[in-house]
Amino acid sequence: MPGLIGKKIGMTSIFDGDGKNFPCTVIELGPCVVTQLKSNDVDGYEAVQIGFGEKKNAISPASGHAAKANTTAKSKYVEFRDFGTPVSLGEILTVAMFEEGEFVDIVGQSKGKGFQGVVKRHGFSGVGESTHGQHNRGRAPGSIGAGSDPSRVFKGMRMGGRMGNDRVKIQNLQILKVDAEKNLLVVKGSIPGAKQSLVIVER
Repeated sequence: MPGLIGKKIGMTSIFDGDGKNFPCTVIELGPCVVTQLKSNDVDGYEAVQIGFGEKKNAISPASGHAAKANTTAKSKYVEFRDFGTPVSLGEILTVAMFEEGEFVDIVGQSKGKGFQGVVKRHGFSGVGESTHGQHNRGRAPGSIGAGSDPSRVFKGMRMGGRMGNDRVKIQNLQILKVDAEKNLLVVKGSIPGAKQSLVIVER
């Protein structure tokens, strides 16, 4: 399998053999259940669907879908098209499929910041000066275009707006530790998302 679903626990730091301190993120990865095997004949494409976490108060269709794999309804489902090694319906996938020293990509939902101005959202410095008639323009965006010609604002103009809450992928993070008993994966560096948020770890 090329990946698993997990939950971000938080950040910590560990020391290596040379005494270097590395910031790292702890992820509760799996166990995941193979809930559906999609085929060209039935679905028009080949993929493996896996589920993670228990769904509370699941509706009947969700329970029935999970029952085909002899499991319960899951809170998160993800499909992988290039799944490599064949798997069977209802098979349980654990963090043991990853090895220390391996490099992975991690997908998560970044923290939402709400509506933000140009200084925070795009790194603008604002108008700058506080004298010569400047009153409350310290964090203002400034001009957004000419008046008579073209008398419009071009698409893509960097302005204030919603920031964060985007799907973000961080590539090539090294696995520092794998704890198969506790289903924990420790990777070097930070990953997107808040604590307890769901992430996808891909090879």
